[in-house]
Amino acid sequence: MKNLFFFILLVLVGSVAIAQVDISYQTPDPAIMELADVDLPPRVQIDSKGENLVLLTRGRFKSINELSQKELRLAGLRINPRANIYSRMTYYNGISVQKVGSKSAKSVKGLPENPRLSNFNWSPNEKYVAFTQTDDAGLSLWILDIARAEVRRLTENNLNANLWTPYLWHPNNKELLLKVLPENRDPLVNKSDAIPSGPRISVNDGKKAQNRTYQDLLKDKVDEANFERLAVSRLMMVNLKGEIRPWKDAAMYDDMGFSPNGKYVMLSKIKRPFSYLVPYYRFPAEIAVYDLSANKLQTIVNVPLIEDLPKGFMAVREGRRNIDWRADKPATLYWSEALDGGDPAREVEYRDAVYQLEAPFDGDARFLVKVVNRFRSIQWGNDKVAVASDRWFSNRNTRSYLFNPSNSKQAATTIFDRNYQDRYSNPGRFVTYKNKFGRSVLQVDGKSLYLLGDGYSDKGIFPFVDQFDMRKATSKRLWQASDEQALERLWFAIDMKKGTVLSRIEGKDQFPNYYIRNVKSSGRPQAITDFENPFASLSKVSKKLLTYKRDDGIDLSATLYLPADYDPTSGEKLPMLMWAYPVEYKDKSSAGQVTSSPNEFTFPSYGSPIFWVNRGYAVLEDTAFPILGEDDQEPNDTFVKQLVGNAKAAIDVVDEMGYIDRNRVGVGGHSYGAFMVANLLSHSDLFAGGIARSGAYNRTLTPFGFQREQRTYWEAPEIYYSMSPFMHADKMKHPLLLIHGEADNNSGTYPLQSERYFNALKGLGATVRLVMLPKESHGYRARESILHMLWEQDTWLEKHVKNRKAKEAEKENAAL
Repeated sequence: MKNLFFFILLVLVGSVAIAQVDISYQTPDPAIMELADVDLPPRVQIDSKGENLVLLTRGRFKSINELSQKELRLAGLRINPRANIYSRMTYYNGISVQKVGSKSAKSVKGLPENPRLSNFNWSPNEKYVAFTQTDDAGLSLWILDIARAEVRRLTENNLNANLWTPYLWHPNNKELLLKVLPENRDPLVNKSDAIPSGPRISVNDGKKAQNRTYQDLLKDKVDEANFERLAVSRLMMVNLKGEIRPWKDAAMYDDMGFSPNGKYVMLSKIKRPFSYLVPYYRFPAEIAVYDLSANKLQTIVNVPLIEDLPKGFMAVREGRRNIDWRADKPATLYWSEALDGGDPAREVEYRDAVYQLEAPFDGDARFLVKVVNRFRSIQWGNDKVAVASDRWFSNRNTRSYLFNPSNSKQAATTIFDRNYQDRYSNPGRFVTYKNKFGRSVLQVDGKSLYLLGDGYSDKGIFPFVDQFDMRKATSKRLWQASDEQALERLWFAIDMKKGTVLSRIEGKDQFPNYYIRNVKSSGRPQAITDFENPFASLSKVSKKLLTYKRDDGIDLSATLYLPADYDPTSGEKLPMLMWAYPVEYKDKSSAGQVTSSPNEFTFPSYGSPIFWVNRGYAVLEDTAFPILGEDDQEPNDTFVKQLVGNAKAAIDVVDEMGYIDRNRVGVGGHSYGAFMVANLLSHSDLFAGGIARSGAYNRTLTPFGFQREQRTYWEAPEIYYSMSPFMHADKMKHPLLLIHGEADNNSGTYPLQSERYFNALKGLGATVRLVMLPKESHGYRARESILHMLWEQDTWLEKHVKNRKAKEAEKENAAL
């Protein structure tokens, strides 16, 4: 341990020099470019009646110029202070509308000259869609008239979306509530110009405050001042003619919500003191109800600063939480409260209770139902029917309860009690429809409800429609997909009385398209979109779903791609690229389930390994990497052993098919997948090299838990040590490509993780390359960055995997 301490100290002080490479952005091989640089079909939004489509087009990537615009990182937010919107917002540049049944879409009239459109929301009656336009001068609200296929502007560039969506439809469909910038907002403080008035001091009075390693937090008084100035909005009302009237004075308004009847508004206002330990959504807040004249009727809860929750993923604060409007009532609030003090370690029969409070909100709250686990949600039906659900992390349990909202003395019935990771047993989601308030409520048909299920099974993915008998708590199958040559997903029910549902169907070479299917008829579904496959060069690629076993008997699966010109009978041995992401489980059955389909459309997203099938590699994607810990054992107790077992089983099954040269296998992963890669290259001789993107490699830097690990470093130091590739950098014998966004904001995956790991590997003589992508976060957005990333990966794989020599393999394996 003494030697380890001195080694870590050596690395941290940066005594190991880093050799820099001066290089501009590169583009990958043409075989990769033809897949990476294509225009995609539009995004589809469909109204609940299945009558109108709104088609939204956008460029596939942002530009590095867009990512280089000024950005403030405050309290867990990333803000464009000029436009007053999330700085990395996805923008659309075109809108068209199409009637279901029509063969062509109609481009809308009146779009701004340089469309940068976002924040799309249907009106309650679905005759309009509101959206925002971002300009250099700010943010404005626009509206799309579906019937006329026309848009018009409603406001100036004065909306404030720094705390997300800056408007809310009124249930009358005629007005919208807006977050608008203050008239004379104080200028933001430039940190370089600010003169400190004293040191920054943090204190603790003995309470435990075990928080994750959040990023972009407030750091000083300048950050506090800038956050407050950016968060403050006035509230105003605008009608469809663009006539605006003031509604409420300026404050730090967060969430807004009209009652279903439109007579009341629930507002959440952020308050001081702020925190340097947690993001803005854990700052103090007041949640209160107002009438339409902006008079406060009742404070529902004053939320304190939340820095010191009990330990564990299921820890919550005390008091009223999850406050929302009942969808089936004109103006009734409901919420949950912890019965265990919010502490998962406390043993109680029921964890949470749910209460409601009716307008005018000056009476006593009424108890509705108790749940065994931590409350998640309620789907409202009518006065006598509602379904509550809960979840508990440690045993992966979820339950659903059918209860009577009008009679709390009538015991709730547990209708589902299952492991939420068990996809095969998933009963589906309840069918809803829009009621007179425009809110989604349960489709109650006498004593029956309806369920749309994904249909995962050991035979494939075959979605279904069930009728659920509330008296017997049993389901009857009404319809199930049977096409073994396509993958179908049920989107939502349009009209269960008629049997119509919106469906999405895809195939290996068939881009996902939308259909209306009648589950009461044996006829073919009606196509309502007809998007072509933009990746035609992959159409002849071989795609197979493999199932196999780990050496301890756990069932595994993966999807294998072989090049279009590859002859499996030729005896040629291909190089292979494996891509994976570890997932923790608490039972063997769930860990071994197949959740992929050979009929899923082959879509090479920017981070996909599929590009390399066009470069002559066998590609193994969606490779199952379960990490199992049953009963009292936690999954991470044997993390490394299980990682290696998963990898070996996957390579063995493809090798036994005669397709690959097992001395030329590369492995890649992103985030926790990168963590996996570094461990595999350190603890096995299975791979010729690896690619690790945006990972964390030293778990002592995330001491209060990571991923699905709830134990702290001080509770399980040997686990943190054994799982950290940084601690085993001296065992790295295979070439590793590290890629990281310089502006990574994901909890735990600080860019420092890759920088320090690279220093350690370089200091110990490993073959390693570190690529830091300017302006990029945890996921990469700029075209320049993504094409360069693909070039780096391709160059690395060509050198260290495809063209790895037999003597090099013998030398590396002997060194291990």
